[in-house]
Amino acid sequence: MLNRMRKTDHQDERYVRQTMLPEIGAGGQEKLRHARVLIVGAGGLGCPAATYLTGAGVGHVGLVDDDVVTYSNLPRQVLYAESEVGKSKARAAASRLKAMNGEVEVEVMPFRLTSGNVRKIVGDYDIVVDACDNYATRYLLSDVCGEMCKPYVYGAVEGFCGQVSVFCRTSSSKTYRDLYPEDGMDQCMALSSKGVAGMAPAVIGAVQAHEVLKLVCGYGEVLEGRLWTMDLRTMQSFVIEL
Repeated sequence: MLNRMRKTDHQDERYVRQTMLPEIGAGGQEKLRHARVLIVGAGGLGCPAATYLTGAGVGHVGLVDDDVVTYSNLPRQVLYAESEVGKSKARAAASRLKAMNGEVEVEVMPFRLTSGNVRKIVGDYDIVVDACDNYATRYLLSDVCGEMCKPYVYGAVEGFCGQVSVFCRTSSSKTYRDLYPEDGMDQCMALSSKGVAGMAPAVIGAVQAHEVLKLVCGYGEVLEGRLWTMDLRTMQSFVIEL
């Protein structure tokens, strides 16, 4: 499916501060305009990732999430308002993103990713951002992205800590199973049941969005085969070779 994002008269002004950067420039902005990025999960990670990708001018953003907004989401899922409690996260997020940048197409998928629909959905996108909250979906995404050689931008948070990596970029790339080989009982556990400081997913989701920009525009050192971790309590971060 071709991206239909139209270029408007004020687009150059909107993106001038990032096109000033030689790593992006006008050519990189044009690549972003034609990029299609799928975000699986519109929660703590998905909100900042979607916000910054929309702001950066990614032409087509897909949002997959079957959940609804709750009061316990509000401290960290900053796309949502109190008035949206009980409403579909995917639909509420899309409404906010379209208001932020009308040049970006946002595809709403208010349902769960399953083995029956994942290949068709992933096949329509260039890059997948893992912002989900359960292990089963992560293994499913990683397996399908690995089959299709679709870059899979992984992110996870717990407490004050988080980590980011890029998997499945090529047929020889590492996958999520190389990081966590055993899916056994853990895949039934919901990550959303763990405590988290709202700023942790904000940092990790923003880093995931930046990995997407690096992949699309072709600059910097992508976290392929490497795991970046951070701890907000100590402000220490480091990179592990996988």
